[in-house]
Amino acid sequence: MVTFRLETVIAAPPEECFALSLSVDAHTASMSGSAERIVGGVTAGEMRAGETVTWRATHFGIPWRLTSRISEYAAPHRFVDEQVSGPFAAWRHEHRFEAIEGTAAARRPEAGPARLATRMIDLVEFAAPLGLLGRLAERLVLRRYLERLLERRNRWLAEQLERA
Repeated sequence: MVTFRLETVIAAPPEECFALSLSVDAHTASMSGSAERIVGGVTAGEMRAGETVTWRATHFGIPWRLTSRISEYAAPHRFVDEQVSGPFAAWRHEHRFEAIEGTAAARRPEAGPARLATRMIDLVEFAAPLGLLGRLAERLVLRRYLERLLERRNRWLAEQLERA
């Protein structure tokens, strides 16, 4: 099992970050580079506890299909999505949203006085299939690829939320 953690500071309150992170519309827009599209489950709006969505995307030139479920939900602080079916032997992505103060004005002086900002934390655990070959792929390619994918998504979320 491979694990990694990402932190992103966003000049917006946790409630807004939480909601946009659960939006399948935002997910589709932020992942346009891999041509992600919804092929089942929740097709629009914000996901809730227990709901599933099935994505079709192209990574490494190969089309993939992944169904995930919101397995834990504690608005606006935390939710977890886990693979129900798909290319991974295991996939779990915990999203945490912590309120922080004083950073918004420093990042965007034109925003005026400091307002509530959010430290968004991604905790990812995954395992590739195929035994030893999968473990090799995890360390040589998959971990960094997935980190970059989530970093791009988080930048997209920050840009959308900080425009408001």
